[in-house]
Amino acid sequence: MAFKYSITLSSFRKLESIEQTLARLKEQKYDAVEVFGEPKEIKLRDFRNKITSFDIPVCGVTGMWGRESEDSWKRRLLSLDPGLVSHAENYVKQCIEMCEYLGGNEFNICMFSDENQILFDANHHMISENLKQSTMKRTIPMLSSLSKFASDHNVELLLEPLNRYSTPYCTTAKDAIYIVQMVNQDNLGILLDTFHMNIEESSFEQVIRDSKDFLRHTHFAENNRAMPGYARLDFSSIVKTLRNVGYDKYISFEPNLIDVDYKLATLKGLNLIKRLENSLS
Repeated sequence: MAFKYSITLSSFRKLESIEQTLARLKEQKYDAVEVFGEPKEIKLRDFRNKITSFDIPVCGVTGMWGRESEDSWKRRLLSLDPGLVSHAENYVKQCIEMCEYLGGNEFNICMFSDENQILFDANHHMISENLKQSTMKRTIPMLSSLSKFASDHNVELLLEPLNRYSTPYCTTAKDAIYIVQMVNQDNLGILLDTFHMNIEESSFEQVIRDSKDFLRHTHFAENNRAMPGYARLDFSSIVKTLRNVGYDKYISFEPNLIDVDYKLATLKGLNLIKRLENSLS
């Protein structure tokens, strides 16, 4: 059993051309890439041809939620505005179709709400479990429909918990497991991101064990969003726990590369995790 390694192309969007990125990632021996989820910005046929020319597969599409692009603020599956919810649903479907076209099979969903939908204390997490669950429960019919749509396109939907500074809902693996169990569709799973886990979870190891039956993908980044090895997270323990629960899917890096020697960082971070993996053999 061996891990597979990918990285998010969104990390390089402001740094260089896609050709430069793909050539280096191929040389550094990444197994695949995650394409940024902006269907309207990408000429898909040209993009697929570029991917094919470098012989590096697409494992999935990274959802651009929050404020990454001009209209990404509208992507709010938990909004009280039906128009925004419809916009978010259409965005998910477009990304699923894009994912299938590019040969990938994974797309991550994040549960954003209206910024003024509820008064809560982001610093102290003053929102009850009952309120979280009752709010998230509203999305079950929609997520069930989207899961079926994704299944028709051979794509898995991955529910990604974010930290409290992004959304008051679905901030922990426990929240994500609640939703996945309620929807009960085979192609709806969980994506765990070490950056968000560092803020919200008390134990990386326990969360991985609790999520093992639903865990389909992971994002690796340091507590400061750097590549592994550039800050303080204990990736040795994380890698060991993933191996112990039988995880054999992608470890995908999602770093902020703006302020570092990114050409070196992507190689050093990948090699660090590979050494940790090899030490368990």
